[in-house]
Amino acid sequence: MTVDRDVIAEHEHAPPDEVSRATVVAYALAAALLVGWFLFGWLVLRQGFVDSVGESAGAGFALLLAVSVVGTFRRSRR
Repeated sequence: MTVDRDVIAEHEHAPPDEVSRATVVAYALAAALLVGWFLFGWLVLRQGFVDSVGESAGAGFALLLAVSVVGTFRRSRR
């Protein structure tokens, strides 16, 4: 079986959109806040290590869900 290179070249997709600098800064800030939340729960509130990891991971997943929902609405408006 052979692959026709001309056919593949004709159906290439457009390059993906670049991520803006503001988006990278927002993600870095969210990651720093999640690490801070973990350290606050573990060291200040004296929760268990696993409890602090679970709480910060849950907050992270909630943020990811919110970003996903907002992205879906923005993409559907285009």
